[in-house]
Amino acid sequence: MTAPGASAAPTVDVHAHILLPEVEALVDGLPGRADAHALDARRNGPAALAVNGPMVRERIPAMTDVSVRLAAMDDRGVDVQLVSPSPSHYHYWADEETAEKVWILADEATAAHCSAAPDRLRGLGLVPLQHPGHLVRALDHALRQGLSGVEISSHAPGRELSDPAYEPFWTRAEETGALLFLHPFGCTLDERLDRWYLSNSVGQPTENAVALSHLIFSGVLDRHPGLRLIAAHGGGYLPTHIGRSDHAWRTRPDAGAGCAHPPSSYLRRLYFDSLVHDPYVLRELVRAVGADRVLLGSDFPFDMGAEDPVGALRAAGLTANDFHAVRGGNAAALLRKD
Repeated sequence: MTAPGASAAPTVDVHAHILLPEVEALVDGLPGRADAHALDARRNGPAALAVNGPMVRERIPAMTDVSVRLAAMDDRGVDVQLVSPSPSHYHYWADEETAEKVWILADEATAAHCSAAPDRLRGLGLVPLQHPGHLVRALDHALRQGLSGVEISSHAPGRELSDPAYEPFWTRAEETGALLFLHPFGCTLDERLDRWYLSNSVGQPTENAVALSHLIFSGVLDRHPGLRLIAAHGGGYLPTHIGRSDHAWRTRPDAGAGCAHPPSSYLRRLYFDSLVHDPYVLRELVRAVGADRVLLGSDFPFDMGAEDPVGALRAAGLTANDFHAVRGGNAAALLRKD
C-alpha cells in the first residue's frame, strides 16, 4: 500500500542535518567534554579524524545558512527537508543542568533555522537519553517550538532503548504523535572499528540494527504500537537480515519471550530512510518493510550521504507508485499528521 496522491507529493528528504555552534560553545571546556571527545577519537582513529575536520568545515555553510541549504535543495530536486541536529550535538555525557541547556538551545536554534523557510523546512529537537526522568519534558519543549519531534541515538551510556526507564517517553511520544528519528552516534565496538572508517561504514548500520532489535524483542513496539519512529540508514543490517531474528524468535525461548509476534512483523510498524547506497539493497528494503514505510533520506550534507538522493532512488527500479511514495508521498503524509 502506498500513500494516496504520492505522485503529486513534494519531494521530501527526512535525513538532513543542521550544525549548532551555540550548543558547542555551551559545552566547550565543561567537565566530561574532554573525555567524550577522547572516546570519539579512540573510536574513529586518527586517519578518520584527519578527514572529518576539513570535511565538516567545508560544509558548515550548508548546515548553518538557510539560503545555502535552499540552493542545495533546489540543485538536488528536494522540495522539503526534515532537519535534525548533527548527532555530534547529543552530548549524552552531560549532567542534568547542562543537558537541559543543550536541548533548549538545540530546539530553539533548529526552530529558528526552519522558520526562515517554513514551507520547505521542518525540524527535530533533542532529548537527553542519559537522563530518562527529563525525556518527557524535553519532548514537550521541542513540540512547543513547533518542531515535528526529536532525534535520538541508538543508546546512551549504560542504557539501551529497551530500558524500562524510557517507558514514559515512549508513552508521551505515542500520545503526541511526535516523530522520533533514530540516528546513531558512535559505536560501542570501539577500537575494533578505528581504521578505514569502519566506525561509520560498519558501526552505523550495526548500531541501527542493535537499537531496533532492542525495541522489537523487549516488547516496546507491542506496548506502543502508535510510535512514529524513522530509522536512519535504512535501519542498518536488520531489515535485510531479519530472517535470523525470526528464526531465533521461533526456536529459542530466551529470544521469543519479550515480543508477541515474529520480529519481521514489526518492521511494518516502523519507517526507514532510503540511504543504503545500493539499489539492490534499497529494493530489498522496500520488499521487507513495504513501500509505504520507506522515506527518502540523504544525510545532507555529509560525505557519507547521497549527493543525488532522487537519482539513487530511481536506480532501484521501483514501480512508479512505489517510487513516488518513497520520493515524498509517505513523508508528506507523516508530516501532515504532526
